[in-house]
Amino acid sequence: MKVSGTAIRSYKAICVALLACSLMLAKTGQACTGIRLIAEDGTVVYARTLEFNVDLDSDVIMVPRGYARSGTTPEGENGLRWTSRYASIGANGVGLPFLFDGLNEKGLAAGTFYFPTTASYMAYTAAEASKTIAPWEVGSWILENFATVEEVKQNIGSIVVAPVVFKNWGFVPPAHYVVHDASGKSIVIEYVEGKLHVYDNVIGVFTNSPAFDWQMTNLRNYLNFSLVNAPPVEVGGVKLTGFGQGTGMLGMPGDFTPPSRFVRAVAYSTSVLPSKTGGEAVLQAFHILNNFDIPEGSSREEHKDAHGNVIADHTIWTSASDLKARRFYFRTYDNSQIRSVDLMKMPLDAKTIATISMKGPEMIKSLNR
Repeated sequence: MKVSGTAIRSYKAICVALLACSLMLAKTGQACTGIRLIAEDGTVVYARTLEFNVDLDSDVIMVPRGYARSGTTPEGENGLRWTSRYASIGANGVGLPFLFDGLNEKGLAAGTFYFPTTASYMAYTAAEASKTIAPWEVGSWILENFATVEEVKQNIGSIVVAPVVFKNWGFVPPAHYVVHDASGKSIVIEYVEGKLHVYDNVIGVFTNSPAFDWQMTNLRNYLNFSLVNAPPVEVGGVKLTGFGQGTGMLGMPGDFTPPSRFVRAVAYSTSVLPSKTGGEAVLQAFHILNNFDIPEGSSREEHKDAHGNVIADHTIWTSASDLKARRFYFRTYDNSQIRSVDLMKMPLDAKTIATISMKGPEMIKSLNR
């Protein structure tokens, strides 16, 4: 696996900066939210937010076909070896040559989400090194090897996802994964109490802890939700009417916790009017995820970091993947302009990873002459 000298220097610099925060990061529940929309023309759009309490210095990267990989085990880079079958594109983090979120040339998408207090990976033995990878490598392994959700379901049990410490953070990153394909199928992959769990994700929604089956059970607490406004009721001879629009979903939880965001994401993604095309669905997805945008400082820890800084989750970036057009869209906390990269216009058989910066300030257009 080859990584440019610039990428290595950037990676080392970021890791040094994050080291002082590592113990605090381990205790903070990152607040990612994912949804899936299907347009009337059949286009599947998967979109998500990514929250963290420090800038992950993400870039858009394109991993070409034929790229050699070495998985990481608790012992080092002696894990599963593979060569990418399919090219993929998406966003990485902390200078890693692996995708935290993205899609491949076959229209398969995969997202890595934080899974604090719940993730517990598979037991590792040296005898299984050749089929072991680290938690942060799972998304790229999926995108580089498979074309459909069904293929992922058939093969995910062949690897060992071990509790590998990300050395520069000083802990094992807790993660779970969502996978979507161009047919609209979706699954969730979780490691709980050392065992692999794979769930069909019919509604296409995903957040963080607790486990996915608990989140689905929790939806039963909201059977009263309705897409239409509640009708007037009569109480003791008095007719009571709602104050205005939205009474059908009165009581929907509005906080930033994963269960509340899961409920809201289900409510919004299943109630919006269907988009006609993939392009319209992409814009619709960003509109929905506006409701999950976390301003910096509104979700914070009681303590501060070693430098006296407030530890506050915020929405670092929001992305959307058009699984028909094979396009990756994104916007960032510093720039709300939606930008896109077309995977199929990239050099899919290149020898090295291509990097496109996600950075840049918001450009406010003045309408005064």
